[in-house]
Amino acid sequence: MKAVKAAVWDLPTRLFHWALVALIGFSWWAAKNDQLEWHMWSGFAILTVLLFRLLWGIFGSSTARFSNFVRGPAAVLGYLRDAKGWRTVGHTPLGALSVVALLGLLGLQIATGLVNSDDDGLVEGPLAPLLGETASDAAHDLHDVLFDGLLIVIGIHVAAIVFYRLVLGKKLLGPMISGRAALDPGTEPMRPGRGWVALLCLVAALAFTRWIVAGAPPLGT
Repeated sequence: MKAVKAAVWDLPTRLFHWALVALIGFSWWAAKNDQLEWHMWSGFAILTVLLFRLLWGIFGSSTARFSNFVRGPAAVLGYLRDAKGWRTVGHTPLGALSVVALLGLLGLQIATGLVNSDDDGLVEGPLAPLLGETASDAAHDLHDVLFDGLLIVIGIHVAAIVFYRLVLGKKLLGPMISGRAALDPGTEPMRPGRGWVALLCLVAALAFTRWIVAGAPPLGT
C-alpha cells in the first residue's frame, strides 16, 4: 500500500523549533558584537520558549509528549540495529536522545546566564545578586564553555538530518515546516493537543520568566 500524508508535528512544536533556531542565532550574534543587553533579552526569550516546550512535553500532542518518545537503552539499541524498521510517528529513540541533550544544555546555558556577571560588571543576570562574585564569575566562564557544547550538539543534529535524508531516505526538515509527512500504512498519526492548553502553557512560561526577570522575589511579597 502507498504511504499517505498525515499530521506529525503540531503548530506549537513547530513554532518552538523555529523560534529556538532564530533566538540561538540572534543570541550568538549579539554576544559576538558586544550587544549584551540584546543578548540578555534574547536569553529571556529562550527561557520562555524552553519552559513552554517542557510544559507542552507534558500536556501537548502525542508526538510532543516526552512520555511518548523518550525511551530506554533497549529501544535505542534496537533502533540502531534496524533503523528502517521503525514505524512509530514522531521522534525516533536516537532522535529523542538529541532532543534531551539539546534541552538539557539549553537549560544549563540559561541557568548560568541568569547568574552570570560579565567581566566589567556592567551587565549581569537577574539572579546574579543571589550569588557571590566568585560564583558569578565561574558562571560566566561556564556559560561560554556550555555554548561551545551546544554548538556541537546542534551540529550533530544537523548532520543527523542530512544522514536521514541521504542514507535512510527520510525527510525530516519538510515535516517540521508543514507538520505533515508520508507515513507507512497502519502507522498511527499524531494525536493533536488542545489550543487552549497550549495558550495556558505559554502564559505560565511568560509568568515564570517575568518572575525571574524581576530577580525571583519571594512569592507573596
